[in-house]
Amino acid sequence: MYNILKSAHSGWRYIVLILLVIAVINALSGWLGNKTYTESNRKLNVFTLISAHIQLLIGLVLYFLSPLTKLPMSDAIGRYFKAEHTSMMIIAIILITVGNAKSKKMTDAVAKHRTIAVFFGLALILIIAAILLMVKDVPGRSFFGVS
Repeated sequence: MYNILKSAHSGWRYIVLILLVIAVINALSGWLGNKTYTESNRKLNVFTLISAHIQLLIGLVLYFLSPLTKLPMSDAIGRYFKAEHTSMMIIAIILITVGNAKSKKMTDAVAKHRTIAVFFGLALILIIAAILLMVKDVPGRSFFGVS
């Protein structure tokens, strides 16, 4: 079961990243182009939120099953998976959730786009940074490789 969840978590990251990139580009376009906030904008943001939460749930299960989280904090791999990866990803999910919630409360379309662009953009930067740290700290891992 661990290997299935690990593969699912590694593969699902592409869905999260693709949706997040599309949502950020879409929000920047709406913000800078003074466009209206449409139902398709809302759906894209909700799908991005849902995909990120699914990734979080798979990751939390893996956290308790993984032998990597049993390694000591003095080990770079153990520290990465116990603290760095986990905290960075949870913060990214919080940013996505807060950004989506804040945008729903706004009435101005440009403000909605700006809020999504800022919060989702910060989450995207954090997620990419966490993946790059993994590539640096964990031997045999690559940014694009499913592991």
